[in-house]
Amino acid sequence: MYATEKSQRFHKSVTIHSLRGIRPLIVLLALTLSGCGEKPTQPAAAAAAAPPVTVAQPTRRTVTDWDEFTGRFDAVEEVQVRARVGGFVTSVEFKDGDMVHTGDLLYVIDSRPFEAVAEQADGQLADARAKAELAKRELDRGLNLVQTSAVSEQAVDQRRQALQAAHAAETQAEGALKAAQLNIEFTHVIAPITGRVSRHLVSVGNLVQGSDNGASTLLTSIVSLDPIYIYFDVDEATYLKNNRLWFEGKRPSSRDTPNPVQVTLSGETKPSHEGKMDFIDNRLDVSTGTLRSRAVIPNKDLSILPGQFGRVRLIGSSPYEALLLPDTAIATDQSRKIVFVVKDDDTVEAKPVVLGPLDEGLRVIREGLKAEDRVIVDGLQRARVGAKVTPHVAQAAPAGGKT
Repeated sequence: MYATEKSQRFHKSVTIHSLRGIRPLIVLLALTLSGCGEKPTQPAAAAAAAPPVTVAQPTRRTVTDWDEFTGRFDAVEEVQVRARVGGFVTSVEFKDGDMVHTGDLLYVIDSRPFEAVAEQADGQLADARAKAELAKRELDRGLNLVQTSAVSEQAVDQRRQALQAAHAAETQAEGALKAAQLNIEFTHVIAPITGRVSRHLVSVGNLVQGSDNGASTLLTSIVSLDPIYIYFDVDEATYLKNNRLWFEGKRPSSRDTPNPVQVTLSGETKPSHEGKMDFIDNRLDVSTGTLRSRAVIPNKDLSILPGQFGRVRLIGSSPYEALLLPDTAIATDQSRKIVFVVKDDDTVEAKPVVLGPLDEGLRVIREGLKAEDRVIVDGLQRARVGAKVTPHVAQAAPAGGKT
């Protein structure tokens, strides 16, 4: 009897604890079943709506292709100023880095030794002229006396030869005097061209060597600045393309036509200088496969210096009609470029395109696009291929474009 009552109390306790564990599950199930009958909330319905995007048709205008190269500026004229006569430097007449003009005095070399040589040469010339005058008078007398046989023909010939020798000595003395005068002139070292001078390499009091001994002393250098050259190397593929266009009559050759070029300096985002083609080499460099080319650029403000780098844009085609888009409307799909187009039913379609160069901030689209296509220019991250979108037409032309 005691065991039976104990067993009944045990089963009753187990039943109570089991019900306590099931009660939360019953409440959770009731809440779930009650939620199934409710309608979706407003935010969920808004999320299912088609996302808004901005669309625009491609800009259409006449463009010209440009080929771009890296170039380096160089002076049209560059002169190393050297001493032509030897001597001690007595003065330096320019400031380092100044602009100098043709004929400006740069250095003065002690001219006294050359002045002494010039005086000696002047005296020798006077002596030679006096001897020539005497020889002429003796010849004239001999010619008169030979008619009366007072002198022989042989004596007349000797006097004629003496006159010729006197004239030769006179000419020699004149040459020596001119050389001495030139040496005096060379003691004043002048600028042979207009340009910017470098620093002085020889100070006052130093002895310089002239060109007569083959080791002339370098005094300074001068480079011209306006105009200025820019040299750049054209790759073989571009050369062949331009050559083909020339044969087809679509582009003039830079060998006989000063084709226009545009130059962008370091740190600039668009061309700031314009020039024209001036030279193309007669062969390709066998080590690099490039063709050395040169353009001449006006440099009125003297802001460009030889040795600077610049980006050169050379005309690469005849004018043609093209479709253009901003770069922000172009996406990359692995190795190809694509644009997202909104079709008539407002679904998104991806079109692969072939890109061209930039033209006034817009990218030329060579293939894959039509003028009437509605291209997504803003909201690419919300567009999915095959999904619907809500297109809004752009209010203005894409940045950088023309209406």
